[in-house]
Amino acid sequence: MGKLRVEQKSNMKNSISRMIFVGLSVLLQVLWFLLLVFRLSQYSAVISLISSVAALFITLWMFGRHINAEIKISWIVIILAFPVLGVNLYLLFGRPGTSKHNKVVFDLCGRKVRVAVPKEADALVELETDNKRVANQFRYLQNYAHYPVYSNTDITYYSDTNKALEAQKEALRRAEHFIFLEYFAIEKAEAFDGILEILLQKVSQGVKVRILYDDVGSVGFINPAFIKQMREAGIECRVFNPMVPFLRMFMNHRDHRKITIVDGIVGFTGGYNLANEYFNIVQPYGHWKDAGIRIEGEAVRNFTVMFLEMWNGIKADDTDYAPYFKTRQYQAKEHCYVQPYADSPLDEERVGENAYLDMIENAEHYVYIMTPYLIISSDMNRAICLAAKRGVDVRIVIPAIPDKKIVYQVTCSYLTALARAGVRLYKYTPGFCHAKLCVVDDKTAIVGTINFDYRSLFHHFEDACLFYKASAVLDVRDDFEETFPQCEEITEQCKVKSPALRTGQCILRFIAPLL
Repeated sequence: MGKLRVEQKSNMKNSISRMIFVGLSVLLQVLWFLLLVFRLSQYSAVISLISSVAALFITLWMFGRHINAEIKISWIVIILAFPVLGVNLYLLFGRPGTSKHNKVVFDLCGRKVRVAVPKEADALVELETDNKRVANQFRYLQNYAHYPVYSNTDITYYSDTNKALEAQKEALRRAEHFIFLEYFAIEKAEAFDGILEILLQKVSQGVKVRILYDDVGSVGFINPAFIKQMREAGIECRVFNPMVPFLRMFMNHRDHRKITIVDGIVGFTGGYNLANEYFNIVQPYGHWKDAGIRIEGEAVRNFTVMFLEMWNGIKADDTDYAPYFKTRQYQAKEHCYVQPYADSPLDEERVGENAYLDMIENAEHYVYIMTPYLIISSDMNRAICLAAKRGVDVRIVIPAIPDKKIVYQVTCSYLTALARAGVRLYKYTPGFCHAKLCVVDDKTAIVGTINFDYRSLFHHFEDACLFYKASAVLDVRDDFEETFPQCEEITEQCKVKSPALRTGQCILRFIAPLL
């Protein structure tokens, strides 16, 4: 254990040093760029005139784009207020074409993977006869996110991440062919070490093991030597979007997914990463409340597609995808509909937000939401408020102890309007709630990695699972019912806000879409 602690401290030190170096490098580039811009604007009226004309054309073009209104408005105000600076900042950080190459690569990988997926009877046709309105929710994800809905699948909900982790380990021990892990954050510590022990055993038995992690998400937990260590142990390992000391738009896009796949028949996802704080081994923000799901059956194919698309988007070395989609006999214990799906920042289809909007707009009795961050678009704000105004019991749970204080203040800036519309608001007083949950009317639920904020909804690669008529829906509801008594209801106090606080929060909300 002593050696483990030394290695952890070394990893932390090296990773933070690397993060500081990259951050300082980028900051120097930004400062040099700003100095150049201001010097040029001071001494050249021609440059100022060109920038003003460019600002006008860019804002007109941006006004006609089908993008989030808040992001659009923030950029337009900055560009019109500071033409020289605003235009150049937009060309560096806001231009959609900066990720065109990545979009082409990922789209090509996705099409190749999907060709190998076995074609089964369309569960959507059956669902239409059961509930047309719910079927339309699933149809959107099938047609625009390109992830089918399946019925021959079982789903288990875990309100306790330690139980989810134990179920995950048990599934890994049963692996015979392949294991895929894709996580935003992995920490070389107790929680992951328990999994690693099983992975090493499976590699020795001939099981293919792959690990994919996000560089920014894991930077405080592991260093680049982790990849070498895994490969030497026989585990294939890749890092998504490594930090580099250069300005580039794609650096803003992170792989926020949390997925485990075993043999293409068992899959896990949820809000938790493979780091100690997610299992309350350490508690930097009080008790950490999180959740996850286990699915078994045909719907796991969607998770397999997500992983292979990302893995080969980094480096395309798979030539035959068929072995990952071999048909295995499975008979579900209950008849329900399960649809794992992914969201990508490389297109203009707001899959994550639209899935939540569909849930809220179709609610008749109640909508329960749990999220660590509540930084929402005007569309989402209006949908939540309208649901409450038409008599739906809308409740939202946020943390009482924030992990990011500025982001938490932005979250608080949205609470007054929601409270005044009749939304009931709760703070999770034991600590920090990191679960991303939405359950409606005892019928449908979404569990996954997608927060109710701009980062998740517009900038990150995410995943989630929509399910209907599963007993797990009631388990999600029960989790809320057990959580509410642990919370402080803050609805009434949120209805009143001082002018000074309102001014500060307005500034934070203005920049929130660009963070």
